[in-house]
Amino acid sequence: MSDKPVSIALFGPGTVGTEVARLLTDNAADLASRVGAPVELAGIYVRDVTVPRPQVLDRDLLTTDAHGLIERSDVVVELMGGIEPAKSFVLEAIGAGCSVVTANKALLAAHGPELYEAADANHVDLYFEAAVAGAIPIIRPLRESLAGDHVVRILGIVNGTTNYMLDEMTERGLDYDVALKQAQDLGYAEADPSADVDGHDAAAKAAILASLAFHQRIHLADVHCEGIAAITADDVAAAKESGHVIKLLAIAERVGEGDDAGVSVRVHPALVPLGHPLAGVHGAFNAVFVEAEAAGELMFYGQGAGGTPTASAVLGDVVSVARHRAQAGRGPRESNYADLPVLALESAASRFQLRMTVPDRPGVLANIAGVLAEHSISIETVRQSAASGAGQATLIIATHSASERELARVLDVLRSSAAVTDIRSVLRIEGD
Repeated sequence: MSDKPVSIALFGPGTVGTEVARLLTDNAADLASRVGAPVELAGIYVRDVTVPRPQVLDRDLLTTDAHGLIERSDVVVELMGGIEPAKSFVLEAIGAGCSVVTANKALLAAHGPELYEAADANHVDLYFEAAVAGAIPIIRPLRESLAGDHVVRILGIVNGTTNYMLDEMTERGLDYDVALKQAQDLGYAEADPSADVDGHDAAAKAAILASLAFHQRIHLADVHCEGIAAITADDVAAAKESGHVIKLLAIAERVGEGDDAGVSVRVHPALVPLGHPLAGVHGAFNAVFVEAEAAGELMFYGQGAGGTPTASAVLGDVVSVARHRAQAGRGPRESNYADLPVLALESAASRFQLRMTVPDRPGVLANIAGVLAEHSISIETVRQSAASGAGQATLIIATHSASERELARVLDVLRSSAAVTDIRSVLRIEGD
């Protein structure tokens, strides 16, 4: 045990930061034993020291002098969120020789390469377990445990707000607007929920996961992003009838072989079979399903948000980097040796479910099947039921795997066809 303490600076004493400060204080003895040196909270950066704070925060530790706090610290914990001033503080800390622990998914997705290079140049650690899926340990398994394997595919439910909403729509039959209002009332969704419901939060996490899984830099702009705003109660009911649930998935996969190999990264709603482990992820919980060549299928499940669960992931990183400081070690560096092309969405392939209203007359199904066949898309199942309008029927077609490009062409043809009154929804089927 070293007598020299490891000094921790905390930037961002919000819900998570307050829990981190409490755990650093309450568990000081245990943390010291795990680190091999005392761990001390050197200070807490705030913009205004006069703002009321939870009693757990020692007001004597509050400071508006970010630069001075960085200078007297060994590790900076950044929990401010957003890009600026978080980015400037993190880069300043790295330049000053501090290791950094962050939960800032937006910062990592937008400026990860710059931060990795700075950390490498200054021989310090950059850890970010809490940036994806809260308390769930997924960053370290991808970064370290599976470093000797080849990850093939990741399917993730990484946004608790949308999972809660879709779960309520499935289990209680709520409409989208009602589910959103309920999520806001419970504090799962912000007053402006666009980052969650439009898929941007999940896209940032998908970029981070894909970068780690495929050992190359995946930028936020590389991620195709669709949200859940178009999902209706009818979509949810149709999913249940076909043995599926709708989930907002973050998907990262390596496709093709040799010169045709590439990486596809996307976020969108998808039909998940009821027998798949992700179908049983309820409420605001998160889960990440990983497929690797040697390890096979792995499932990581737990609370994806909240002060205490996320603080657990932050403290795990703090212990790791503090141990490295105390023992003159260092954690894993960025692995970005691969250079596979990141494929546009139209190059990806999925199974699809098309739900449409059609005239209830002979020959309609044959006409639609012919259009699909002309574009090399084969039909797996067909279900038909009466529609609300007289002389109309609801037709639900599930396809075998087909390219996004060909499906888009099919939809263009069907929309102008007399055989189709209305295309009500198109959902991908994942996890079979």
